[in-house]
Amino acid sequence: MKRNKLIIYLIGVIVLVVLFQIVNSSFSQPGLERFEGKYEEIGFYRNENNTGPVLRIYAVRVLDTESDWMKEYADALPHTKYGKTLVFFFSEKLSQPIELSPTEPYFSTEYGEFLMAEYEKTPMGESRFHYLNR
Repeated sequence: MKRNKLIIYLIGVIVLVVLFQIVNSSFSQPGLERFEGKYEEIGFYRNENNTGPVLRIYAVRVLDTESDWMKEYADALPHTKYGKTLVFFFSEKLSQPIELSPTEPYFSTEYGEFLMAEYEKTPMGESRFHYLNR
């Protein structure tokens, strides 16, 4: 009888430890704060379609021109299954906000000279990153 109680307590302790580990690792994952000081969001568009494909478009002014963090940052942005996420990285020379639209070219062509990189996450979750070396 005492042995059965001991086994039940031991299983309870193991379950609590595992549960604590799951909760702790869930809340300690790095977020977008690791990119602070490297970017500034200057435009955002999201269609209002909550029942079909969701389109998210971001315009970001880069303060750090390293391409690795740009891809990491874009990968960390929200994406909806069967939706599409686009991120356009502009040089820091561009200071004003950008008006984005749901159709190509997504922003005014006058800003094309400031474009440094493009990122796309497709509806099937594949990512494409193009650094333009400007």
